[in-house]
Parts: sequence; structure tokens; C-alpha cells
Amino acid sequence: MRYDINMPILKDPTSAAVIPQDKQPRTIWPSIRRGAMGLCPKCGKGRMFTRYLKVAEACPHCGEALHHHRADDAPPYFTVFAAGHIVIPLMLGVERFASPPLWLHLSIFLPLTALLCLWLLPIFKGATIGLQWANYMHGFDPAESADETQPATDQRT
Repeated sequence: MRYDINMPILKDPTSAAVIPQDKQPRTIWPSIRRGAMGLCPKCGKGRMFTRYLKVAEACPHCGEALHHHRADDAPPYFTVFAAGHIVIPLMLGVERFASPPLWLHLSIFLPLTALLCLWLLPIFKGATIGLQWANYMHGFDPAESADETQPATDQRT
């Protein structure tokens, strides 16, 4: 759906997103929270992921289409940002108070960083998809034409 400059708009009080008046505002924070828990942003009951990071075509509980999300690079960016803000102060604190050898730093903080990133990545991906759903972004608008909401085919060969 294309937005006309003269179309009446409704501001969702919980966000800065502009939603056309003919659409019901969706709550942003509950959608983000449900997505971060790996649940459907609409109903909060169906599982969003079929595997570690593979998003289901649709919610198994309510049938909401999830295949057209565009999380792209946002979840890895947020994951590295958050993990860095957790691991680096720990590493600096350990160095400041214990001064262990480098091999001990590596044996502690490399696995910690990897595990933290693996744990945070699906959380941030689900939260990003929940935010997109709440703001009618990237095909989550039911008024869009059917050809725009078809699953994208893999162009890699």
C-alpha cells in the first residue's frame, strides 16, 4: 500500500511510528517482548522459529504470515553491541584485579563471548521481527497486495 500525503494518519501513543488511520494500531512493546521470547508477535502462543534462526512461514497457532520479515543485519549488530558491552567490562575488571596470563583470558572470554552471542542472536532477531510486525513493516501490512508478500526466492546459485 502506498501512503498518500493527504491520507489521515493516527499516531500510536506507544511509538513514534505513523500508522494510517484505516489500520488498527498494534502495541509495540508487547510485540517486541513476544518476538524476543521466540513467539508469534500477534498471538504470543505459536513458535516463531522452526530451527535456531529459521523463521516459520506462518504462526502455527493463529496463522499470521511471518515469512516476509526483513531482519537482515539488525540482529547481529545488536548482538555484537550487547555482547561487547557485557564481555569487555568483565575482561577489563579481571585484568585490573587479577592480571591473569593471556591464555587464561582467551580460554575464558572467547567461549563466553561465543556462547553469549549464540544466546542473544535469536532474541534480537525475534524482537526485530516483533517490531516490524507492530509497525506494519515489510509485508506485515494485510492491505498490501499478495504479490508483494510472497516468500522471497533464494537468488544464490
